[in-house]
Amino acid sequence: MTDTTANTADAAVTRRSLLRRRAIWIVAILFIVGLVAWGIYWLVYARFFVSTDDAYVGGYVVSVTAREPGIVLAIRADDTQIVKKGDVLVEFDPSSADIALAAAKADLARTVRQVRGLYARADSAQSQIAQARTQLATAEGNYDRRRKAGAGAVSAEDLAHAADALRVARAAFDTVRHQRAEIEAQIEGPDLAHNPDVLAAAARLRAAILVRDHMTLYAPADGVIAQRSVQVGTQVAPGTPLMAVVPLYSLWVDANFKEVQLADIRVGQPVTVTTDTYGSGVVFHGHVAGFSPGTGNAFALLPPQNATGNWIKIVQRLPVRIALDHPQELKDHPLRVGLSTIVSVDVSDTSGSLMRSTVKTDLRDRTDETRKARSDAMIAQIIAANAGGTAADSTATGNTRVTQ
Repeated sequence: MTDTTANTADAAVTRRSLLRRRAIWIVAILFIVGLVAWGIYWLVYARFFVSTDDAYVGGYVVSVTAREPGIVLAIRADDTQIVKKGDVLVEFDPSSADIALAAAKADLARTVRQVRGLYARADSAQSQIAQARTQLATAEGNYDRRRKAGAGAVSAEDLAHAADALRVARAAFDTVRHQRAEIEAQIEGPDLAHNPDVLAAAARLRAAILVRDHMTLYAPADGVIAQRSVQVGTQVAPGTPLMAVVPLYSLWVDANFKEVQLADIRVGQPVTVTTDTYGSGVVFHGHVAGFSPGTGNAFALLPPQNATGNWIKIVQRLPVRIALDHPQELKDHPLRVGLSTIVSVDVSDTSGSLMRSTVKTDLRDRTDETRKARSDAMIAQIIAANAGGTAADSTATGNTRVTQ
């Protein structure tokens, strides 16, 4: 019985040893198969992708600031509120601006009438010149007749009086002619609307219109309000930040790739982006838009000085701008500035450029163009209402110089 027990125990040990060796072989085979599968996967697919989780959503933060001093009368938008371009954000008390605008309108009207009076004076001076020329011709004739009459026919006193009258007539003609030239210098130009005094008054009116328009601040772009700091009744100075507008449909991703990952990245390569917010189930599509001209350390407030001798080599990261190609993806799954993302770049095609091509970005606010058109219409209306027929009739008169 003892021998039977010993034999059974030896058989169990042998069986366990055999199972152990078999398990080791299975694990080794599975490990080798996994390595081979991973090698094939890397060779065929994975080596054409470069990824990083050091990437964040970027976007413009458009600051809304006061452009004129004033008291806040109303606030039409608050933090987290969605606004459209052109929506009213802040209104200031317009009382002082309205008074200045009315004064500028009156100043332009008065200036137009003053210049109109100069045109009338120029016409009057023209008539005076004709009269003075006639008087001068009469005086010259009288003097010439007395001078040619011969001795004894005209007394010396009469001849002297004729000479004096000629000098007086010639001086009067020169005086009127100089007065005409002085008036002409003030109205010289193509028409009344381009007279320097009228242009100066129109410029003052434009400035008043500009100040009045600045009493209302509008949203410069579609977006979401952030960083609102203004309150009703606050007296603000020019340049005071009031709030910001973040256009959430004009976002991008700044991916910070290690320098050892940049060899095959090119402008235009396709990119997939996932976020921690929505997980891997939501994928955003884009492309490589460009590379930063320097690493983060290069633009730091206190950049490292590697030439001091206390140098430790650290792998640097270069920001790469990723443009998001599909606005609908942002509408379906809105992103926020600063969110963490995971970026994967398809580097299978390396024929693209290492530098971004020249692209003109138009971020201009069109409000100034609308304001200019409205100002031009207002100025033309005031000039037409106060110029009468002078603006049309003064073209020839304003350019006519009278000479002897």
